[in-house]
Amino acid sequence: MGSEHKPLYPYSLEEAVRNNEKALWRESYRENCTCANAIDRLIAENYDGQYLGQGLAQQAIEQYGFDRVNFVLANTVNHYKDDGRISRENKNWAEKWYIPDEKHTQDYALNSHPGLTNLFINQVRKAWQALGLFDASHCVDGRQDYTGKVVVLKPDVLRDEFKTPKDQLFLASHGNGCRPDAIGRKVFGQFLSDGEKTHFYRDEILGVIKDEYLPEWAKEKLLELAPPGESESKDLTMGGMQQS
Repeated sequence: MGSEHKPLYPYSLEEAVRNNEKALWRESYRENCTCANAIDRLIAENYDGQYLGQGLAQQAIEQYGFDRVNFVLANTVNHYKDDGRISRENKNWAEKWYIPDEKHTQDYALNSHPGLTNLFINQVRKAWQALGLFDASHCVDGRQDYTGKVVVLKPDVLRDEFKTPKDQLFLASHGNGCRPDAIGRKVFGQFLSDGEKTHFYRDEILGVIKDEYLPEWAKEKLLELAPPGESESKDLTMGGMQQS
């Protein structure tokens, strides 16, 4: 799915040059800097000396998107990793995001007071948690074959308006990427919510959803999609069709 916001390029300049994607890196770098400066202004203009205004995170997210705001803030925390004014919870949160190890990241680290940055991150994390998204804890451990299984897409491959648990569920059908030991990376299939067919790369998938987290609507959809005879058993295992 595309995005109404400028796409985030999360890799280093070195990788961009190697993959002939320097223009993508440059545009994303500039937007990262603009985003960081905008958040600094939001904080400066909405701190009265005692309290930081509410709803600031949503303003930044609406303008730059969840992915870039999270990226810029996680990068900022990386530059304050030894600062006690950044909470342990926010430091642990930042570690979940991949930030390239290069000098350019300093350019889009916030310049706001670390304590105020910490409060702003709290707002962003609260907004993210409110989405109720699936994460790795909802998926089966280990290297699974995705064929015929319902997998969970990583949130950053979805536009903000589609960052919902419902839109994270994808029924994998075929492709070399279904197999963990294959050279190919593409996983073909369809969104379980509306049947739209497309493909994702294996590294854009968190894993197979655990049976206990598969919603009732998804189980009903799987029964509709099951081949004749197979649906009669109503036996769904490992987030997908019954395996023979």
